[in-house]
Amino acid sequence: MKVTFPHMGNAWIVIQTLFESLNVEVVVPPTNSKRTLNLGTRLSPESACLPLKLNLGNYIEAADEGADTIVITGGIGPCRFGYYGEMERQILQSAGYNYDVVTLEPPNGSLLGLAKRIRYLAGTNNSWAQIIKALRFAYLKSVALDQVEDLIHAARPRLPNSMETEKIYEDAKKLLAQTMTVKGVQETVRWVKESIHESQEKVDTPSEGFNKPLRIGIIGEIYTILDPYTSLGLEEELGRLGVEVDRSIYLSGWVGNHVFQGLAPGYRSIKSYPGHAKPFLPHFVGGHGQETVGAAVKFAREGFDGIIQIFPLSCMPEIVAASVLPRVQEAYKVPIMTLIVDEHTGQAGMQTRLEAFVDLLERPRLQRGIGQTRGEVFGVGGR
Repeated sequence: MKVTFPHMGNAWIVIQTLFESLNVEVVVPPTNSKRTLNLGTRLSPESACLPLKLNLGNYIEAADEGADTIVITGGIGPCRFGYYGEMERQILQSAGYNYDVVTLEPPNGSLLGLAKRIRYLAGTNNSWAQIIKALRFAYLKSVALDQVEDLIHAARPRLPNSMETEKIYEDAKKLLAQTMTVKGVQETVRWVKESIHESQEKVDTPSEGFNKPLRIGIIGEIYTILDPYTSLGLEEELGRLGVEVDRSIYLSGWVGNHVFQGLAPGYRSIKSYPGHAKPFLPHFVGGHGQETVGAAVKFAREGFDGIIQIFPLSCMPEIVAASVLPRVQEAYKVPIMTLIVDEHTGQAGMQTRLEAFVDLLERPRLQRGIGQTRGEVFGVGGR
């Protein structure tokens, strides 16, 4: 058995760690790229959403490296993600790729079905004690990854050298991918904190604008939030524009709530979102539609300057959420922008919209004398 999986942001580090801990051969698909998307689009129905097209591209690229088993999480409710496993198996089979597809989801809310699938993947050479130990370590690494991402979100608008910030981020991911000890995971997070602190000390007398950048909350469909290729580098681009971002979903929070049914809350739990959404969207609509609305309310209450919803074209739960968000915007007087992506979305168009939105948010702050643009802080002129 050679296992592969969809490439979604940094999730590959956690999944690779899990299978390597169990001595299961794993094929990490290449990072999402134009080639990945082209390969998947050729096999996909035209109306399929962007994540499915990228998933198929991942599997084709992984098949070239000998992968024969796909592991994917499942879903329930009015969202096509719940059908991905079977849809992708049939599409790939028709194209000549005979993958075994294992869907990890608690069937009918029962953890027993999930346990059976995990046992199948782990094989008979691993005891349940070894499986649980591997799951706990992989989960610990997912929390550390989320902590690192949060630190980078805060550093991007505050450090003058964007290349240095991204190097810290890339080095941290490499270290987390390589380490197989709890101590190594903890030391990596500590190293990121120290590296950012050292970079901050190089800045001469930062102004008030340096310490209080704009804050934008990122909400929407999980794949487009977590995968930088799909979002066209949304978070990095906002950081370059002097914005500190936070997002509604972090990997460990989603795994803890969705796969482990709340038994492990994660770095940033998503359990509170339905309660925040209740006045605007009181019922489940599939996917993370209700969580999107709840996260928008939470960000608005916390005083964020703006909110960006991002999701793939034709995602029904997010379309429902998008129809509700104007009420949240009106109730809390917070600007909300919606971005919809597909295989035709261009980097230039995305960048233009982000710059316009950031300029819109900066205007009242500058009029009140709060903060400065990134260029003014570091003396390099405007954008």
